[in-house]
Amino acid sequence: MNSLEALKKYFGYDSFREPQDQIVDTLINNQNALVIMPTGGGKSVCYQIPAIVKDGVCIVVSPLIALMQDQVNSLKNNGINANFINSTVSESHKKEVIQQIQNNELKLLYVAPERLLEERFYQWLKTINISMFAIDEAHCVSQWGHDFRKDYLNLSRLVYDFPNVPRIALTATANDLTRQEIINNLGLQNANQFICGFDRPNISYNIQIKTNEERQLLDYLEEQKGNSGVVYCLSRKKTEKIAKLLEENGFNALPYHAGMNKDIKELYLNKFLKEENIIMVATIAFGMGIDKPDVRFVCHVDLPSSIEAYYQETGRAGRDGLEATAWMLYGVEDVVRRNNIVKEGTADQAYKMIEMNNLNAMFSLCEVATCRRQVLLNYFGDHLEKPCGNCDNCLNPPKTFNATEACQKALSTAYRTGQIFGTNYLIEVLRGTDNPKIKAKKHDQLSVYGIGKDLSDSDWKNIFRQLIVLGYLKVNPPYSSLSLHSSARSVLKSEKEIFLSEALLKKKVKKVSARKIEQELSYDDTLLFEKLRRLRKELADEQAIPPYAVFNDKTLKDMVLIKPINLNQFLSVTGVGQAKKDKYGNDFIKIIKENTE
Repeated sequence: MNSLEALKKYFGYDSFREPQDQIVDTLINNQNALVIMPTGGGKSVCYQIPAIVKDGVCIVVSPLIALMQDQVNSLKNNGINANFINSTVSESHKKEVIQQIQNNELKLLYVAPERLLEERFYQWLKTINISMFAIDEAHCVSQWGHDFRKDYLNLSRLVYDFPNVPRIALTATANDLTRQEIINNLGLQNANQFICGFDRPNISYNIQIKTNEERQLLDYLEEQKGNSGVVYCLSRKKTEKIAKLLEENGFNALPYHAGMNKDIKELYLNKFLKEENIIMVATIAFGMGIDKPDVRFVCHVDLPSSIEAYYQETGRAGRDGLEATAWMLYGVEDVVRRNNIVKEGTADQAYKMIEMNNLNAMFSLCEVATCRRQVLLNYFGDHLEKPCGNCDNCLNPPKTFNATEACQKALSTAYRTGQIFGTNYLIEVLRGTDNPKIKAKKHDQLSVYGIGKDLSDSDWKNIFRQLIVLGYLKVNPPYSSLSLHSSARSVLKSEKEIFLSEALLKKKVKKVSARKIEQELSYDDTLLFEKLRRLRKELADEQAIPPYAVFNDKTLKDMVLIKPINLNQFLSVTGVGQAKKDKYGNDFIKIIKENTE
C-alpha cells in the first residue's frame, strides 16, 4: 500500500495538503524532518501515514496523557492499530502492548518523554523494529520556550543510540530562537525543514482593555451561547471564581487546573471532549494538544506570558477550519503581575531577561494600532502583505497619530550607540540623563543625546516596544541589546511612516455566529445537519468517545451537500475512510434517505 492509498483508506482524503506529501516521502525514505505547521494544519498525518506504510512501529513522544488518549482513540476509530503506555495504564495493559509490538501488530505507540527515557523501557526499545521517532510538541525542548520540559532535552540520546532510525520533530509554535534549539537538541542539523507558515485565517483576533472584567466576559460569552470554548486564567483561584460566575449566569462551565483532584480533572476533560457546549475555565495546565476540532472561541482574561504562549493557546480554537475567535482582556496590572512572577522566579538573569522581552512583545501586541495578525505573524518570521481584515484593529481601526519622527529618534539612538545596548540605556541617552556610563562612553557627545526630552520614560518604552513588535528592532539574547532590522532603513529615510495608537480605546468586537455552518445551508439542509449531529452524538456516547471522533462538522456538512444514498457514495464524502464507512455508513445513510425521499 502506498501513502495515497493509505490516506484514502484510513482518513478518507483523496490528496495531501501541501507539503504533507513531501514530509511523508522524507520519512518513507528514512530521512529526518523538522515540521513547523499551524494547529489544524495536519501535522499528525505527516508521521501517521509513513507509520502505516513502513515496517515496524512508530514511537510517538507526546507530552500529555490526554493528547495520547485522544490520538489513539481517533486512530483506532479509523481502523489503525495504535496504543499508548503511560502512568494511567495497568501492568496487564503494558504487557498486552508489548506483545502486540513483538507480533508486529502495532503501527504507532504513544509515550511520554519520561516513559521513553526510563532505562528499562529505553533498553527494550533497542530490541524491537522501530520505523521512526515522532517528537510531537517539539517546542518543549526549548529552554527559552513557554512549555519547556526538562525530559525533552534528554531526547538527544536518540541521535546516538538510534542513528539509523529517522526522526521527525513537529510543533505549531517556534520562533527563530526556539527553532534553533529544537535543531541543536534533537540533532536535526541536516534534516529537511518544512516551515509551513503560522497564519490561522479562520481565527478572528480581538483584544480589549479591561474596564469591568466580569461584565465584559459575560457579554462576550452571551454571543457564544451553545458553543464549546476555553477561558484561560492566570491563577487557580481565579479559575474557580470565573467558573462559578459563569455557572451562576447560565453557562455550562467547568474549572480545570493543576491543583484539582486527578479523577475530577479526568471527568471534566472527558465532558469537554464529548459534549458540545462546555466552557472550560482553565490555567495553562489545560489545553496543549487537546484535539477537539469544534472549539469556537478561546478567551484570555489575563495576559499570557509571551506571544508564543498566546499563539499556542489560541490555536485550540477552530481546528476544523471553521470560523473561530481569540478574545482577550488585558490591563497594565497584568503586566505588573507578570513582571513580578519573572522577578521572583529562580531562573538566572539571562533567562529572566528573555522572559521580560517575551512579556514586552506580548504587551505590544495588545497596544499595537495596526493589524494584529501581521504583528503576530511577524514575530514568527512570517509575513502578511496586507492587513487581514479579520481582527479588531482592521474591523474598527483605533485613532492613531503619526509617530514617525519619534521612531526615527529611537532607531537613530540604537544605531549611533553601536546597537549593543538595551532599552533603558537608550532612553537615558534620548532624554539626556546625567549618567557616568553615558559620559564614559562619550555618548553625551552624540547628536541624539537629549533629543527625546519631550517624552517620558514610559512613552519611550512604549515606542521601543512597538518598534520591536513591528519588526524594526531586534532583541538579541541573552542581554537584550537592540539592533536594527534591515526594514528600519525605510523609516530612517522617511520612506515609510509609523502610526501608533492615540489611546487604548475599548474596541467593538466582531460578533461571530454561534452556528456559522448552518448559515451556509438551506433550511431543509440545516434540519438534516442537526439530525446527523444528533446521530453522531448517540454513536459517540455508545462508544464513550468524543462526537468529532465519529465525524467532524466539516464531514457532516459535506454529507448534507452530497446526500449519499449508498455506501459507495458515502465513501466519496470528505473525511470518510474505509473503516468509518463500514462502521457508520448505514446509520447515516438511513437518516439521509428518510429526509430526502
